[in-house]
Amino acid sequence: METAALNAEETAEYCRRRGLYPEQLAAWRADCEQAGHLAEQARRSEAGELKRQRGRIGALESELQRKNAALAEMAALLTLSKKAQAIWGDVGA
Repeated sequence: METAALNAEETAEYCRRRGLYPEQLAAWRADCEQAGHLAEQARRSEAGELKRQRGRIGALESELQRKNAALAEMAALLTLSKKAQAIWGDVGA
């Protein structure tokens, strides 16, 4: 970061003061740029995965809601059946 705005002569002076070689700075810079690029790819991949997961969660929630409604309907029918049997007895027998 410190050497980003320096020209070649200033970079060489900076390296001499710090006991570094300009090649080291270039390698570090390349590594940082590559890490930034990889991080961007990872963010894109994570965003795509998150979108797929949200879609899957939505589908599962819809299915759960449908099944809960069917279960509630069956419970209501069973309750009505038991009440009818209690009131009129076993009509079919």
